[in-house]
Amino acid sequence: MQSYCQSCGMPLIEEALLGTEKGGHKSQEYCAYCYEEGKFTQPQLTVEGMIDLCVQHLKEEGMPENEARSMLNSFLPSLKRWRKGEWKDPKMVERDSFQIVGISAQTSNAKEITSQAKIPQLWNDFYQQNIIEQIANQKNANIYGLYSDYETDVNGEYFITLGVQMLNSLDGDIPAGLTVKTVPAAKYLVFTSNQGALPDVVIQTWQDIWAWFANSGVERTYTGDFELYDERCANPQEAQVEIYIAVK
Repeated sequence: MQSYCQSCGMPLIEEALLGTEKGGHKSQEYCAYCYEEGKFTQPQLTVEGMIDLCVQHLKEEGMPENEARSMLNSFLPSLKRWRKGEWKDPKMVERDSFQIVGISAQTSNAKEITSQAKIPQLWNDFYQQNIIEQIANQKNANIYGLYSDYETDVNGEYFITLGVQMLNSLDGDIPAGLTVKTVPAAKYLVFTSNQGALPDVVIQTWQDIWAWFANSGVERTYTGDFELYDERCANPQEAQVEIYIAVK
């Protein structure tokens, strides 16, 4: 699995790009531009300064500045050099398949950092349309955010569905405008957010997830991943969310 420099985020796609540890052997975490002989080449640089440097490179490659800055602001702070504290180790669980009913939208991670973002509006629609009250025979009060129908991987299009689990989603009619999605049976790594305000804790946890997988060697299946909003989210200012990532 491809790894990234834990300072600037550069994909470490070949050995020549690897920095060096003290003694000359190759670093597996940092690129040659950021790290030499076990030291950072610019030790006084802040994460804000690194973002400014990387924005210039991405602009030269044709990316609009606002998109480049938004992407870097969401990604770089989760890298090892800049991250505050250590990752919480995810737990491995196996889950049977189940179905949820709710509303869906198609989007991509690239769109979600631009004006084309779909997820914030989908959450607004979920509450404004009282989706929960439209669905009978709910199994519990949990809300799920399911990521499914991946086009490729983290870089491709996918569907996100906000919904609830039914005791039996095939009993009775599904209200017009709602969709049924299956959460697949799989092995999942479960990442638990810090406690804090929504959606900030969810965004931060996804940043940690992307960085964790970029350096773990564990492979995702992209068969379906989901966020679980249970009783710990009763207070949206002090919420804690679990994110389930399907793995091989």
